[in-house]
Amino acid sequence: MTPKRARFSLLSAIILIAITFMACDSEPRKTDAELGLNPEQAFGRRVYNARCAECHYAYSKRDLRGPSLNGLFKRQFMKNGIPANDERVSDIILLGRAKMPGFQQKLTPQQLEALMAYLHTL
Repeated sequence: MTPKRARFSLLSAIILIAITFMACDSEPRKTDAELGLNPEQAFGRRVYNARCAECHYAYSKRDLRGPSLNGLFKRQFMKNGIPANDERVSDIILLGRAKMPGFQQKLTPQQLEALMAYLHTL
């Protein structure tokens, strides 16, 4: 193997490894059916993808710009110490908190209800 070809092979391997590691940061994409979502939860997932996914992971425990929402309602308290219940989570979604904007003017009551139903599946 020529030195030029060996360098090319090494560079190709490094790029392939880098791409593999970068792909690990993406969330798994399962269908609504694979996740066992009912129609309301599936609608909530679409709301989540449109409004929340930019800052919050749903299925990874890692934080993105905001905290991960994986297992949100499986814990007694959120990472910020606020109780993880429907009332508090809805308030944060609607009114915002710290760096998170409020969505009171951007979500209909039906969208909020569906989003909450979806968050309960995480």
